[in-house]
Amino acid sequence: MQPELVALLAVQEDDAVIRGIESELAALSPRIASLDKARQRAHDELERSRVAIERETERYKTLNDRITDHREKHERNLATLEQARKVREATAAMAQVEMARRVLAEEESELSGMARRLGEMTSAQEAHRAAAATLEEEQATARAEIAAEQERLNAQLSEARGVRNEKAKQVSAGLLSRYDRISTRRRSNALFAIRGLTCGACDTAIPLQRRNALMVAGLIDVCEACGVLLFASPEPPAPAVAPADAPAE
Repeated sequence: MQPELVALLAVQEDDAVIRGIESELAALSPRIASLDKARQRAHDELERSRVAIERETERYKTLNDRITDHREKHERNLATLEQARKVREATAAMAQVEMARRVLAEEESELSGMARRLGEMTSAQEAHRAAAATLEEEQATARAEIAAEQERLNAQLSEARGVRNEKAKQVSAGLLSRYDRISTRRRSNALFAIRGLTCGACDTAIPLQRRNALMVAGLIDVCEACGVLLFASPEPPAPAVAPADAPAE
């Protein structure tokens, strides 16, 4: 077997190892995504509660300011009622006082409801904040484990690529380029031995002339059907034939 072919087969073995490490690294991504999704949900809950409290607080302030204005008007109406000297004036002032009292009662009841809701929303926000803090504590261990695993795999990947690149120096640039294109496209082996009369990857029959070139000249050629690189394994030596027993005298 030609040295270049031996080197390329070794490169292919290293590439299989590299793909395995890359797969392990890729398998960590869903775990990280799941942790990130849970963290985002907790963050969103907190943000929604913050926005809701902010809006309710603004409504509370607006209503409280309106109640203050109405109380001032109510005080003025009471003053007008006290100063009324005529029945018609007193009747009109009393009507204003009663209307203002009803409006104030309704608004104060609404304000009380808002205050109660704000208290409930604040309690809920504190619960969300506590849940988010607990989640962060729980995730810290998992994230540290994933980070350590990533670091270990990245170190292995760097080492494997270094070993692979050293072996690749023994392969000609043209052949290595063809191999890399095919390997990248397939995401698997790109170099196969012929199997009898067919391609070792797709079992398509190989024309006699090309098969002879592979077997006799030791060429590396491309399968016309599936596009992988083909080579011929050396034929194993024929077993020695034991000599026939000498005829008895």
